[in-house]
Amino acid sequence: MQNIALTAAPEKPQDTPHAIPGEGHSARKPAMAALTLGVLGVVYGDIGTSPLYALREAMVASGATRGHVPAENIFGVISLIIWTLTLIVSVKYVGILLRADNDGEGGTLSLLALAQRALGQMRGRRALVLVVLGILGAALFSGDAVITPAVSVLSAVEGLKLIAPGTAPFVEPVAMAVIVLLFWVQKHGTDFVSRFFGPVMLLWFLVLAAGGLWRLCEAPEVLSALSPHHALQFLLAHQGVALAVLGSVFLAVTGAEALYADMGHFGARPIRIGWFYLTFPALVLNYLGQGAELLTRPEALESPFYLMFPPQLLVPMVVLAMLATVIASQAVITGAFSLAQQAIQLRLSPRLKIRQTSEEQQGQIYLPLINGLLMFGVLALVLTFGSSSALAAAYGISVSGAMLVTSLLAMVVVRWHWRWPVIAILAVMGPLVALEVVFFGSNLIKVADGGYVPLALAGALLVVMLIWRRGTAIVQAKDAEGQLPLAALVTRLGSDRIAKVPGTAVFLTASPENAPVALLHSLKHFRALHEQNIILSIVTRDLPRLSDETRLRYEEIAPGFRRIILQYGYAEEPDVPRALMLARQKGLKFDIMATSFILSRRSLRPSVRPRMPMWQARLFIWMSRNAASAQDYFRIPAGRVVEIGTQVSL
Repeated sequence: MQNIALTAAPEKPQDTPHAIPGEGHSARKPAMAALTLGVLGVVYGDIGTSPLYALREAMVASGATRGHVPAENIFGVISLIIWTLTLIVSVKYVGILLRADNDGEGGTLSLLALAQRALGQMRGRRALVLVVLGILGAALFSGDAVITPAVSVLSAVEGLKLIAPGTAPFVEPVAMAVIVLLFWVQKHGTDFVSRFFGPVMLLWFLVLAAGGLWRLCEAPEVLSALSPHHALQFLLAHQGVALAVLGSVFLAVTGAEALYADMGHFGARPIRIGWFYLTFPALVLNYLGQGAELLTRPEALESPFYLMFPPQLLVPMVVLAMLATVIASQAVITGAFSLAQQAIQLRLSPRLKIRQTSEEQQGQIYLPLINGLLMFGVLALVLTFGSSSALAAAYGISVSGAMLVTSLLAMVVVRWHWRWPVIAILAVMGPLVALEVVFFGSNLIKVADGGYVPLALAGALLVVMLIWRRGTAIVQAKDAEGQLPLAALVTRLGSDRIAKVPGTAVFLTASPENAPVALLHSLKHFRALHEQNIILSIVTRDLPRLSDETRLRYEEIAPGFRRIILQYGYAEEPDVPRALMLARQKGLKFDIMATSFILSRRSLRPSVRPRMPMWQARLFIWMSRNAASAQDYFRIPAGRVVEIGTQVSL
């Protein structure tokens, strides 16, 4: 059965959430300190490990060599990194985008839903451009979700070579074992993972700050890099390498997109606290400390991060860095789970099995299929490229593209949802978009050296999501061609002699005003009706979650016929039996275990005159056949389901 039970909301939803803040989540909220600690392990792992390589790569791109590191290059590059962190992360993500939550949920598709709601019932090319833009951002983020674990784990395991050079042949096998373990623990949920990852990252950030302060005392003049004029002077004086340097500087903010994507897992406040009170100060101090190290010892360019610590701390620092870089993968993995769930509910992806992993925090989920696909993709990259340096060229393109898409969607929300004047948008968002265009362009020069990998992954996912959206629209149009108004059917049944059987039958339909296909086929073949018949529609709203008070709409159509509309947010997991229990409060009496759920199961096949190219039709059919069944997705008891098959030609 396809997404017959999913349909767009019949009316424009209100801008005001249907629940008070926090409603839809468990009443027992975890302590803010525990959530903030979890944020450090899940959200800030990626951006928190950037000091390992970002400054070194940017200095090399500027033309510095071991033993010859010009002071103006040090000041200029560090100033670029600090102000990139300030503008992209502090201003854009923490200051602006964390306010653009869709009832607590973040991410590209959540922002897309918010933008669509802000623009109302927009149709035509503008609506299509908005949807394609949102899908493109989601696809680019997904490409990064495959590359980040590969780069992070490889760079972590390669640290062993500093301790024991003879371990070089074992880097790939060990990295693959770590990757398998990392994805295996995902089934225990974000809460389980963050309990271990959070304390490790807390120690990591404290060590970053301590190391930076220690070296900063030796060369306090590096503090002048806090002034943005050093960044501007460097770009003007080194125009020949400016793009290459900016491409490397951008490595300092990879992982920033996870701040917004993972907002549904923790909430905005813990993310803000974690950034301003620990992560941002620790990163700035460490970059300044590395700069001070290079000013006093230019030969440290080989590895300024490790060499800024005393030699006797090398082994524990390598071990801690290994743990931290493995943890860096967690931000994009949890973001990918949230993204996939939103895509399903927004009808951009087939139904997939989703597991809620926390009783305290709704939004902490696990998708077995997505987890498996990510793991095999990461393993393939490790086998193909073999080292983090070989993958470095692929790192950054998808993230910079996703950031640019997010900014463009944010401009729509800021203009039409927050009602900012155009002059304010140009003053605040204009410079951010211009900066991200420059970063995206600087990363595009890496395409031939490996940057094609994230672009290919994002392109493939973009095509798949667009095909699913188009195929679903064609199937729904086919259904509409033979629809019979429910009111007309009920009137006709009142005058005909139809056999009645005891019990309750629930018929799922995408259109509550029309007779379900399963009901029509049941009458055609069996010439019988149950004593009580419920016409059930499941509607996905453009809010992430709804309260139980607004979940169900119930009305009696005629004797023996009732219509129920269940409404869910795009970040919720539909649970039909639980939701139907709400109908008892409205006077409907029935036993769920004595109720038959009669579903229409489509059998798709290519048409002689297809409405979409044959290869697209075959891909859509294959995805449909492998999608999670309606009974599993909607949590309908398997023993109570009756499926009636229908054939649909695409």
